[in-house]
Amino acid sequence: MRRGLLSGYCGLALSLLSGWDVQAQTVQTEALAAPITHPAPPVLNAQQPLASDAAPDEVPEVIAHQRQALASQRSAIVQAEQMQQAACWQKFAVNACLSDARLTRRQALIPLRQQELALNAQERSWRNEQRERRLQGKPSETRGAP
Repeated sequence: MRRGLLSGYCGLALSLLSGWDVQAQTVQTEALAAPITHPAPPVLNAQQPLASDAAPDEVPEVIAHQRQALASQRSAIVQAEQMQQAACWQKFAVNACLSDARLTRRQALIPLRQQELALNAQERSWRNEQRERRLQGKPSETRGAP
């Protein structure tokens, strides 16, 4: 009886000393806490008008397509931040990890915001061109004397 109890304790002690569960948990935690890298978004040239790349009728479609691409990149960044925040709750220093996750998100969103501003500027210039074309085609209205 003592021998069976002793061997049971030895087996338990060996399994605890080997740290097998601890190593597996450490590997899983390290995989969750790995820094998330974001693909570099394509850079738009704000100086080059979209009308030179596309026909004047296609400019709104091109802008809408680029806005959709930016929105999908933005959602991927937000989703990655949410995964990183979920991993933060497994750490001891939760607040520091959460602020690092927010910082990473903000830094990843900066180029997207700049591209969005460039798209807005291109859309404004295209609308101004369209307005000027409409005004040039209209006959000027002059009032006659009563």
